[in-house]
Amino acid sequence: MKQNIYKSAAIVTVFSTIEKMMSFFYRVVLSRVIGAEGIGIYQICLSVFAVFLTAASSGIPVTVSRLMAKNNAVNDVRGKHAAVTAGVVGTLIFTIPIAILLFFGRNALDFLFSDERSTDIFILLIPGLILTSIYAVMRGSFWGNKQFLPYSIIELLEDAVMVILGCILVYGVADPVLGARRAIIAVAISYVFSFCVSLFWYFKKGGKFVNPKRQLKPLFSASMPVTAMRTSTSLLNSAVAVLLPLLLMNAYGLDNSDAISLYGIAIGMSLPILFIPSSLIGSISVVVAPELSENFYRKKTAQVKYDVEKSIKAAIFIAALLVPVLFVLGDEVGELLYSNELSGQIVQRCSFILIPMCITMISTTVLNSMNREKRTLIHFLIGAAAMIISILTLTKFVGVYSYMIGLAASYVITSLLNLILLKKTCGNLKYVKYTIHALICTFSSCVFGMLLDGVISHYVSAIWQIIICGTACTLFCVAFLYCLEMFTFRPFKRLISKN
Repeated sequence: MKQNIYKSAAIVTVFSTIEKMMSFFYRVVLSRVIGAEGIGIYQICLSVFAVFLTAASSGIPVTVSRLMAKNNAVNDVRGKHAAVTAGVVGTLIFTIPIAILLFFGRNALDFLFSDERSTDIFILLIPGLILTSIYAVMRGSFWGNKQFLPYSIIELLEDAVMVILGCILVYGVADPVLGARRAIIAVAISYVFSFCVSLFWYFKKGGKFVNPKRQLKPLFSASMPVTAMRTSTSLLNSAVAVLLPLLLMNAYGLDNSDAISLYGIAIGMSLPILFIPSSLIGSISVVVAPELSENFYRKKTAQVKYDVEKSIKAAIFIAALLVPVLFVLGDEVGELLYSNELSGQIVQRCSFILIPMCITMISTTVLNSMNREKRTLIHFLIGAAAMIISILTLTKFVGVYSYMIGLAASYVITSLLNLILLKKTCGNLKYVKYTIHALICTFSSCVFGMLLDGVISHYVSAIWQIIICGTACTLFCVAFLYCLEMFTFRPFKRLISKN
């Protein structure tokens, strides 16, 4: 069983890493072709669209996966099909009315955008609201059935369609507004692709739509808190998209284009680099969540506790590896990728956000797998309040860094509350000693990396600084953790073992 988990996690991680690399490359291309202003408009449209998408369906795929795991525990095949059907029905109940209202009420949407040029571009995404919501349900069915390979392939191909079409459509475009419009068209077409392929695969593998009546109530009961939390996340991002440029204009006398450009640098350039761990944490979550849910419903308490401890330690391990690299090389990465000094400074100065961020991501997934969605929603809202307060009070003093400070505060608060709840739910979890050692390792690796970078920066180019220092920091961290017996090669041996 453990070997299957390792292989599944490896599959999802490899595909997810390739996907994130493609998306990252695409962001670099967009930033160089349509500029910070175009990236800002593009990001604003996606942020507002995400509000409606998450409000309509974000909690449903996770809940579908958990309901399928619950039905797996009692070998109820028809119950699994009913859960998927209930997911499709539930998402259509919300997405069709919302899509109609948005399309015919487009003239009333200007208040959602800090830049009025975004409204017409946003309309292009409306058909994708229905299609990608249904795909989200299919994605939940893949998780519940532990079909991680097809899920990973479809995710990768969806991203490939967006990247390839986007690069073709924005090629040679000088106007940032036109470039943002064409980039959004590529996103909409990628939604059509994933919708068609996921439905085809679901039915090909014996999936059916059956009477969903007995699964509708548990679906809505469990999905509403998750949907509320993720909708709040999207609303928060949209509020930032409106508030931050306005506050920057008021505090520093910037015009709209300059404020949007600063927003684009912070949110569209720096944040994707800081969110690199999300793909790795997501891979762990996708594989662990169905297994954890099954063990939870089967009342395998010891196994649940073991899975929770391993998941938290894995998230801390990922953060410990990545923080030193970004702290030491943030400036060089920003300059190399975007030719933008500020984006690199933000990455370097805010790299330590990764530690509470990784813990928050994995602990929220774990708690949701154990039917604690309402509590994680409350924890998120408390953290979100801290972020809004930071933006409103600190922007006039620290500029765009008010968002990064608020993000850090949000993750610290949420992670602490989640860990306290996990302790109450699972008993005395053993991760504190591991966390302390990881922090010592991270600090030591940062010092080592800064010293090394200070020496070689006089002799090699930026790209070689990144290669040499990045590799050295990673190896230093792995060796440090291995000496402290916090890292082992056993999972890799199991992964490649013929047995």
